[in-house]
Amino acid sequence: MEKKEYTHRHLPHFQQPGQAYFVTWCLKDAVPQKAVEEYTFQLKQLRSEIDFLKENGSEEDKINQLKLKYSHVRQKYFNAYENLLHLQTNAIVDLSKPINTQIIINTLCFWEKKRLENYAFCVMKNHVHWVFRTYEINENGNSNYLQDILQSVKRFSAEKINKAENLSGSLWHNESFDTTIRDDFHLNNTIEYTINNPVKAGLVKNWWDWEGTKSF
Repeated sequence: MEKKEYTHRHLPHFQQPGQAYFVTWCLKDAVPQKAVEEYTFQLKQLRSEIDFLKENGSEEDKINQLKLKYSHVRQKYFNAYENLLHLQTNAIVDLSKPINTQIIINTLCFWEKKRLENYAFCVMKNHVHWVFRTYEINENGNSNYLQDILQSVKRFSAEKINKAENLSGSLWHNESFDTTIRDDFHLNNTIEYTINNPVKAGLVKNWWDWEGTKSF
């Protein structure tokens, strides 16, 4: 099956049908751009260096070292991003509002058994965590890519929430973090991280008490 790589904004996204992912995205005003500019710049520079080495046939070891450094910076970026999400209190909408939470849950479950298998998700006040596995082939017999699923989910949920909140225009941040699940250990860790996000944020004592959390 063909593997597709594309870059949106500053983060590269590696996609292969039949792959499990951990994805996080947020409301458009949830993270101030200036707060993560340093990491954005570092990632952009490292990406350019990696591409340059690849184009010039450099040794695989050098490329792998830069990829490892890129991975570390990306993790720092995600940690800073996550911390900012929990600190932000004045979002354009509250995703934990029952009607908005249900819209997102319905959307995340829409492609179940058609294009994906859900493992867990958590709808927070201003962001969403989602763990799932894509099928290799979608219901139409075509290659099934994460990019297409995310575009569908974000577009449909935005339309429904905007209607419920009497809003218009873009709702979600342009960027999203997607991480390829490496093995069962990684999968279990991401599921635990996802369902316990409200506990970590001090919103509930037990993950099952948060209405926007589900583990399959």
